[in-house]
Amino acid sequence: MRIWLAMFAAPFLALACQSAMYALVTPACSAQSRLALHAVAAFSLLLAALFTLLAGKEWRRHAPDARPALDSDAADRPTSRRFLAMVAVAVGLLSCLAIAAMWIAVWVLSPCWQ
Repeated sequence: MRIWLAMFAAPFLALACQSAMYALVTPACSAQSRLALHAVAAFSLLLAALFTLLAGKEWRRHAPDARPALDSDAADRPTSRRFLAMVAVAVGLLSCLAIAAMWIAVWVLSPCWQ
């Protein structure tokens, strides 16, 4: 479950963050406050980072040990699980980067900018 959260929920979270922040621009402009935009971005980034850290734990848990490998062409379960965890970490980090980039725009641009 840790792998799938980072692989699928983190990108979905980045898209949901973008949608929520876009929907909050008009209320933020009328209230002259960016607090709601910052709260959405911070919560999304925190959750995506948590999902990525969980996938990172799974990746380290399936780290290869010092035992000699068997000669086999078939991918065993720990190897494929480790690969999936590595991909989940990469996807989670990319999602965190996207959310952070959107948050930077909230800091730099005014919600009333036309």
